[in-house]
Amino acid sequence: MHIQDIFHQHRTTFSFEFFPPKTDAASEELFANIARLQELQPSFVSVTYGAGGSTRERTHDLVCRIHRETNLTAVSHLTCVCHTRDELAGILDRYAGSGIVNILALSGDPPREAPDYDRSMDAFRYAAGLVRFIRSHRNPPDARGFGIGVAGFPEGHPSTPNRLKEMDYLKEKVDAGADYVCTQLFFDNRDFYDFRERCELAGIKVPIVAGIMPITSRSGMTRMAELALGVRFPAKLLRGTGRCADDEAVGRVGVHWATEQCLDLLNNQVRGIHFYTLNRSDATRRIYENLGVTDSAALRAD
Repeated sequence: MHIQDIFHQHRTTFSFEFFPPKTDAASEELFANIARLQELQPSFVSVTYGAGGSTRERTHDLVCRIHRETNLTAVSHLTCVCHTRDELAGILDRYAGSGIVNILALSGDPPREAPDYDRSMDAFRYAAGLVRFIRSHRNPPDARGFGIGVAGFPEGHPSTPNRLKEMDYLKEKVDAGADYVCTQLFFDNRDFYDFRERCELAGIKVPIVAGIMPITSRSGMTRMAELALGVRFPAKLLRGTGRCADDEAVGRVGVHWATEQCLDLLNNQVRGIHFYTLNRSDATRRIYENLGVTDSAALRAD
């Protein structure tokens, strides 16, 4: 289903994000988790894209398998880094031929094995250029073209300390043809509400989806701090996890915190909630149970 139709039909969207595993065995385990989460009937799911396209084939294979073997709408991430125009056009053609209609367009980071990679070799340095390219693609799978999402950063983009410029860049991505904004993870809803209001002041009118990642372990918190540069852990959350004797207890605190975030977001008319699942289903299912949501498809627009 095209992302425009999804937002039209759902008052509040619920979506899950996965990353392509590096082995066939892990891929099968992930697909089993996806099948379990399918019971919750999310509005859509997305699959990440490795830096420099390092997992390009596995991303493509997983997105297409979800499209073929489940009733889920799959959104494929696509990054600018390490790609020429011809390569990007080829990727879009493959997705179009496979019936994939939705893309999350990102600038991306250089591969870890090539930290000094020269971005001047890329067709596009920033996501706005990629959005324009996707929007103008001549072989769309839908008459409206691809559905396109872009990223937003409630706590600020780590490479753009100028918060005024940051909002200008987001507005440029939306004006280039983005259909919605999906935010980076955050743990304090006040950051999201302020971001949403600043988007409104900037004239950004597309749906804004809140990114939520439940904490499941102390090592997971460390990875979040490393991967989501700039993420802020509120003192109250740190105090709660600090009282835990083991990771099982940390996970309970994390699910409780994420549940409270989601309840507050729903009470404040959030347009969508996007769960960064880390390829696991347990935490997300428990949050759904806490929210009383057993079928996200039931939350449709009036």
